[in-house]
Amino acid sequence: MILQWCAQCEMFVNGSRQSLKAITDISNQIGDIGAQYLADALRNSRTLTTLNLNYNQIGPVGAQHLADALRTNTTLTTLSIGYNGIGDIGAQHLADALQNNTTLTTLNLKENKIRHVGAQHLAHALRTNKTLTKLDLSANEIGPVGVQHIADALRNNMTLTKLNLSANHIGAVGAQHLADALQNNTTLTEMNLSSSQIKDVGVQHLADALRTNTVLRTLGLNENHIRDSGAQHLADALRNNKTLTTLDLNYNQIGPVGAQQLADALRTNTTLTTLNLHHTWIGNIGAQHLADALRNNRDRQGNRE
Repeated sequence: MILQWCAQCEMFVNGSRQSLKAITDISNQIGDIGAQYLADALRNSRTLTTLNLNYNQIGPVGAQHLADALRTNTTLTTLSIGYNGIGDIGAQHLADALQNNTTLTTLNLKENKIRHVGAQHLAHALRTNKTLTKLDLSANEIGPVGVQHIADALRNNMTLTKLNLSANHIGAVGAQHLADALQNNTTLTEMNLSSSQIKDVGVQHLADALRTNTVLRTLGLNENHIRDSGAQHLADALRNNKTLTTLDLNYNQIGPVGAQQLADALRTNTTLTTLNLHHTWIGNIGAQHLADALRNNRDRQGNRE
């Protein structure tokens, strides 16, 4: 399979496919050798904009080959190498390339065994990179230390708009680092912290940041062991926040009391358009509170019109 794939790359390099703009090669087990061939093709491409290599057993060596190509390539805007095993070393190679690359806007590194060291290298790149707008680091192992490096970079980064850090075990401490960064960041519009074990304490930090942040529009907090106390903190923030439009709270332990707090906030909040509470503990009573609030919110919107 690799030989056949490499033959296709050779045709591409030789110019028979100079109009090709996207390559999707998922779950073909091309490994580091296949990544090298494709990186060689990438150096010569003048048209390729999207490269998807998810599920291909690419390790640090393969990541290095791709990174070397990114230093000279001027067309690729989207690189997806999720579900591989590039680790911290591979992340370092890509981070080094990002400091010089001026075209890549989307980078997917989901589930790549990246720890806090790799996160530190990527954070360093975010301080200088001026083009990356979307970064997916979900399902890695960066933890609270790694997320602190990312958060520090967000204080100065002026281009990143979407950041996925879900399933990274960042905890309440990591949430606090990100909350502090949101006080200064002016570009991030979407952040996913689902399955991060931030709990009520971490939510309180984020809620405090939402009171003053005027940019973030989507916040994902699914499956974070959030209870009524955390819901109250978020409700307090929603009374002041004027920009958040989507809040995901699925698979948390929010009960009727927490639902009532959120409902009360919705009576005055006029910007939130989507509130997800699937698989929570709100029950019939919590649902009634939300329904009453929505009627009030709708009437207020109608009167304003």
